[in-house]
Amino acid sequence: MKVAEKYKRLIKLFFTLGLTSMLIGIYGWTWINQYNKIIEFPFFRRGNWMMIFLYGILLVLFISIYGGFKVGYLKKGNLIYSQILAVIFTNVFTYFHIAALDKHFLNPIHLIKMTLLDLLVIVSWTLIFQWIYGKLFPPRKMLLISGKRSDYHLVEKINSREDKYEICKKVNIELGTLLLQEEILKYDGIIIGDIDSHERNILLKYCFANSIRTYCVPKISDVLLKSSVELNLFDSPLFLSRNEGLTFEQLFFKRMVDIIGALFGIVISAPLLITIVLLIKITDKGPAFFKQERLTRDDKIFYIYKFRTMIQRAEQDGIPRLAEEGDPRIIPVGHFLRRLRLDELPQLFNILKGDMSLVGPRPERPELVKDILEDIPEFAYRTKVKAGLTGYAQIYGKYNTTSYDKLKLDLTYIQNYSMLLDLKLIFMTPKIMFIKESTEGILSKK
Repeated sequence: MKVAEKYKRLIKLFFTLGLTSMLIGIYGWTWINQYNKIIEFPFFRRGNWMMIFLYGILLVLFISIYGGFKVGYLKKGNLIYSQILAVIFTNVFTYFHIAALDKHFLNPIHLIKMTLLDLLVIVSWTLIFQWIYGKLFPPRKMLLISGKRSDYHLVEKINSREDKYEICKKVNIELGTLLLQEEILKYDGIIIGDIDSHERNILLKYCFANSIRTYCVPKISDVLLKSSVELNLFDSPLFLSRNEGLTFEQLFFKRMVDIIGALFGIVISAPLLITIVLLIKITDKGPAFFKQERLTRDDKIFYIYKFRTMIQRAEQDGIPRLAEEGDPRIIPVGHFLRRLRLDELPQLFNILKGDMSLVGPRPERPELVKDILEDIPEFAYRTKVKAGLTGYAQIYGKYNTTSYDKLKLDLTYIQNYSMLLDLKLIFMTPKIMFIKESTEGILSKK
């Protein structure tokens, strides 16, 4: 394994080049032998190469955005799903590009056949390569070092990736750093849980000195420090954290994108909005919409709009509760709407009003936030920016991600904000709509 480790980047590069070469080759054949022969003004040599080059750029861009090159990182199913989604988007964009060149819509049958062949190549190539990759890089033998807090959720998440990690032993920091250092040498790497900074620093330095791979659960201060700017004004390095939030220019352009995006979304989704209203009315009678108090920037309370997915008076006892797995309060059509997050569509009107943004931390209920703040006072940091329809925690987390982990994900977004990051998260949102883990309810405590 250690010998193969040296060539891991080259092996991943071979996967990337192999996949993109085959997909671009399929398009090149389809363009030259099908569409270029039927358009009014066919291309020659350089023109054909230009069309193939543009397709390649678009393909690599979409696969990169959706993580389709992350072999050995994503689960096998997630990796294939990411590639398929990227190819579908690329081929749809390409069809409209060809239609624009020829000034009318052409028969899409050749592009459909090309897409089906693409899917066959993706599944075959990825399954074969993942099998080879798994043989070259078996799961790492890991040692988990925990502290006073329970690491149950961390262990559960790591165990879900048995293709990458195997937690062979769990020890507590109370064992002492000297004994831990002897134990660490027996494993391929260590996972440092939520332990005090002093002990963590000792272990990190020891692992660095002995070239031992280390996985560390970040604290809030780590997330804030990670986004700092390095200053070299003196002979002592400094990290600068401005902590000023978004600049005036960022706020202005973000608002412009919100208005344009919300208007565009409302127009194209209008038929879907009407259909959902009718489905709710038919299956459960009662109102199709409901509004609820939520928090946005600077802890301002606003009413969020959603499609109703639960029975009427679902919280008639006055106690706010998150939906649980198999929650009987959810109406039949509600499962479908929650599964694809379509119940969130009316929030486009919240964005147009200025209560929310397209991208930002998801707005929480004031009652729930009050309870969370008792255990995690830093949870208030999330309201440094407007609440969002989608966000960093929605893309990289799950519905049942702990509040503490959601906070760290949202702070990562706030501290690293840019328009490019917003665009990336917007493009990645369709991917998570079809991933069950992203929308599942919290596990029942029964």
